[in-house]
Amino acid sequence: MKKIFFSFLMFAAMLTPVVLTSCDDNDDDNGTDPTDDYKLSGSIQDTRTLDASVEYLLTGPLIVEDGATLNIPAGTTIKAQKGFGSYILVLQGGKINVNGTADAPVTMTADIENAAQGHWGGLIINGRAPLSGGETGKTEINNAYTYGGTNAADNSGSITYLILAYTGARSSADVEHNGLTLNGVGNGTKIENVYIPDGADDGIEFFGGSVNVKNLLVVNSDDDMFDFTQGYNGTLENAYGIWEAGYVSSEEDPRGVEADGNLDGNNPDQQGQSNFTIKNMTIDLRLAANTDEGYYMHDVLKIRRGAKATIENALVKGQGQAKDLVDMTDGKGAGDPTSVINITNSLTTALSGVEKNGTANITVETGNAGCPTDIFSWTGYQF
Repeated sequence: MKKIFFSFLMFAAMLTPVVLTSCDDNDDDNGTDPTDDYKLSGSIQDTRTLDASVEYLLTGPLIVEDGATLNIPAGTTIKAQKGFGSYILVLQGGKINVNGTADAPVTMTADIENAAQGHWGGLIINGRAPLSGGETGKTEINNAYTYGGTNAADNSGSITYLILAYTGARSSADVEHNGLTLNGVGNGTKIENVYIPDGADDGIEFFGGSVNVKNLLVVNSDDDMFDFTQGYNGTLENAYGIWEAGYVSSEEDPRGVEADGNLDGNNPDQQGQSNFTIKNMTIDLRLAANTDEGYYMHDVLKIRRGAKATIENALVKGQGQAKDLVDMTDGKGAGDPTSVINITNSLTTALSGVEKNGTANITVETGNAGCPTDIFSWTGYQF
């Protein structure tokens, strides 16, 4: 779990108008061919609607300003140049409408074949929903880029049928993007049917807010599949996380779920700690059994630092290695003991640590079905 910071050069880029130009140097006198590649970067200050017949190239930060809207129609593809500075950021008061369909999802991916994790930044949304302690989150370089507030129903737009591939670019060992980062996003925002394959750091991370997310598939996330912090208060429904055979994590403590009540555990006495629900979740570890670092999951569920979790119909399966099934303990504070967790352990390899650690209402039983797979048929992923 890491927060994103912006360099001075990135900040300067954010102030420039959005660029939307042809990449083809062979245009004839009739003007730009609408099927040419186009470049995207800079600042959107009004309403912009992309063209699904065009393949776009993200060349730097694309910032959706307060009061502006970015509309992305079904079937649109955006390819991102390599680097930490290639990302899409929706500021407070801005909106993004990703209008994909099952037959024509929107794809945001790398600009090269055979890309690696961390090729580009990913998608970040800043909203005005509450954070723990009533705080306002701020980026380090520009305090004007805030998130959090008092409007739990804040609306940052709508996202349906979106693929976010090869995300998680890093600027240092401790500063890297996630696939989808939701900062103080309100429950007036719709987020459903999202596929995040091959991303560095976390698949999805919620920094406070109240947005509900439904139908989420994360494959080969380098760190945590599903991460919650800073007073997140919402529901994740139908979540499926996979580590494929042969996958190796570069992180020191990868987890299926990592949840903190407050940001980094530094404010244990704050009001409004994370209190979230997960309904129907599967963690699928297809790796060979191995207790070497990088080849096993540290905790299937890590609930700590004041976080309260209600987890229903969870399932972990596969032949891969996991250390702990459920761990509620941490050096900066335990998870809320009133948490209620129901999970089935169908791993064919024994845990190398403990089944349950800490105080909560934890039920480990047989029979949970977890997340259905047919809801992800639109991704083309072979389960």
